[in-house]
Amino acid sequence: MPASASESCLFIDQDMGEGVVMPFAQGSVAIYSSRCPDRESGNEDAAAVLPSGTDSGVLVVADGLGGQPGGKNASEITLRTLQSSFRRTRSEDGVGRSDILDALEHANEAVMDLGIGAATTLVAVEIDGPTLRPYHIGDSGILVVGQQGKIKLQTISHSPIGYALESGLLNEREAMHHEERHLISNVVGAADMRIEVGSRRRLASRDTVLLATDGLLDNLTTAEIVETIRTKPLDRVCAILAETARKRMCEPKASQPSKPDDMTFVLYRMHS
Repeated sequence: MPASASESCLFIDQDMGEGVVMPFAQGSVAIYSSRCPDRESGNEDAAAVLPSGTDSGVLVVADGLGGQPGGKNASEITLRTLQSSFRRTRSEDGVGRSDILDALEHANEAVMDLGIGAATTLVAVEIDGPTLRPYHIGDSGILVVGQQGKIKLQTISHSPIGYALESGLLNEREAMHHEERHLISNVVGAADMRIEVGSRRRLASRDTVLLATDGLLDNLTTAEIVETIRTKPLDRVCAILAETARKRMCEPKASQPSKPDDMTFVLYRMHS
């Protein structure tokens, strides 16, 4: 299996062509990762599932900046730093907000210490029983969807296009086709890195949480993602999302978004 696994974690640092589904906290988690279809170099994305207690843990997705030196190193170092930090701080109470923030600060320093301009985006979700807290740096995204399709949480991309979309200056179609959609204003690996921390939220039965890099988010609309993830089994969701996004990357049409890129996503669903 293209991942390093132990009793305490699952770390994805290369292609995983088929989604892996396993128990996590009070539900199930699924992971998918694949490199850009038109590029021979390695996948610069990384993902991790980090249990911290019987019903708690942290889900993480990172996207090393394409075209930047050391993008793959940046995403891997960031997730490895979180993993090692959690091992040191984990207790019966699990990993808390301060532990995650401290780990992200250490990760930022480690990436900056590479001294090659490396950087990565990051999204993380802290699961504690039936509750969730989001952490966000860059243009990877978090989406929480109810069984009926209600969007309960959607992060705003830390980018000029993301802010324009949120303010209403652009609609989703315009944003997904904009020539500057690749620009990012906040990354791990920068002296001015900013960690956006959301409030703790309660998850309802069968809610689905998605963490994804822009390889997915730039190729499917929010409505398409919501309709796919809200009820279908997680292994089926993985297959549909991956197949649809990769087809759009490889067979662009004017009526549909298309941006070839590495693609990684993690799905979590609360059990009934």
